[in-house]
Amino acid sequence: MTVLGYPRSWSCHCLPVLILLLGIGHGPWVEGVTHYKPGDPVILYVNKVGPYHNPQETYHYYQLPVCCPEKIRHKSLSLGEVLDGDRMAESLYEIRFRENVEKRILCHMQLSSAQVEQLRQAIEELYYFEFVVDDLPIRGFVGYMEESGFLPHSHKIGLWTHLDFHLEFHGDRIIFANVSVRDVKPHSLDGLRSDELLGLTHTYSVRWSETSVEHRSDRRRGDDGGFFPRTLEIHWLSIINSMVLVFLLVGFVAVILMRVLRNDLARYNLDEETSSGGSSDDFDQGDNGWKIIHTDVFRFPPYRGLLCAVLGVGAQFLALGTGIIVMALLGMFNVHRHGAINSAAILLYALTCCISGYVSSHFYRQIGGERWVWNIILTSSLFSGAAGHNHPAAADSLAAGRLSSHCHWRHLWEEQR
Repeated sequence: MTVLGYPRSWSCHCLPVLILLLGIGHGPWVEGVTHYKPGDPVILYVNKVGPYHNPQETYHYYQLPVCCPEKIRHKSLSLGEVLDGDRMAESLYEIRFRENVEKRILCHMQLSSAQVEQLRQAIEELYYFEFVVDDLPIRGFVGYMEESGFLPHSHKIGLWTHLDFHLEFHGDRIIFANVSVRDVKPHSLDGLRSDELLGLTHTYSVRWSETSVEHRSDRRRGDDGGFFPRTLEIHWLSIINSMVLVFLLVGFVAVILMRVLRNDLARYNLDEETSSGGSSDDFDQGDNGWKIIHTDVFRFPPYRGLLCAVLGVGAQFLALGTGIIVMALLGMFNVHRHGAINSAAILLYALTCCISGYVSSHFYRQIGGERWVWNIILTSSLFSGAAGHNHPAAADSLAAGRLSSHCHWRHLWEEQR
């Protein structure tokens, strides 16, 4: 066949290389370091808020009634940060490199009863906030809740209106950032009438200190305090219950299969004895039991294109998962960079598209497939088409890479013929 000529093969070679070159420039393992001079402004981005016990549920920070600029300017995010759910926007905090600030006023606010109720619900659900300073995430709680008594049950809710930022630097680089509310009294949100406005004054302090640590990765694990719990609570009773249930089900299925297999073997032996004794109706009933499937073993499935596409995409995901695990074990991810693993997954997904193209084309050729164009389209869009609902641009680039690799392998198969 001459459908796939030299120009198309050349494009199939170049597209994966272009994807590789585009991905290397913003690798997730490259640590972006910003150098500052004394007095240079350090931008603090507000990112997101959400319940502490469900970190996957996040909202924009400015959805809460907090100090907000008149015009919100968002930061341009990388693909990994978008997939990680980041929503960075510039804040009103004015921070300068190596300049301490003591209780500077951020803004004055007048909150209505509806806004106060919104803050109360967020504090009751243990909402946390996340800010970003020089790619360093800093987290804290929106407010404070104190529960007391059983009957009657009561709780006090307060809002943190003052934040203390502690930043450590080495030379002209920021090494560590943290926020705390130590020695700060929360502003009570209790006892407010429905027609009453609540006046708040938000303030903040900034303290700089020099550290001997030269790189962010040199800090000992646990120096950042570990905002989210790192220990996983193991429910041993549930695990034992699940294991017992699995063993029982496997045992039941094995007993049933053994009984069926024993009966089939006894029937086959009886048929052989009757056939050797000269019986004339030994093949009247035909094959039965396990012999029925012998005609289906070497028969091609009706949807061979779909089968090959699933095999190709599955092989690609196996290589993708292996690559992510190996990169994590080698320490190639920068833990201080937002969305590093997500960016690496997208990059590896684009680079491993040749695996899905090879596996799908190879199996499709072995089973004698003829509609190879449909196989190419199905393999290229089987996963990226479903994922493109939320990120169409990324899905288009991934589909293009997989389509080019599939064309390349198809061209090689045609040349071998």
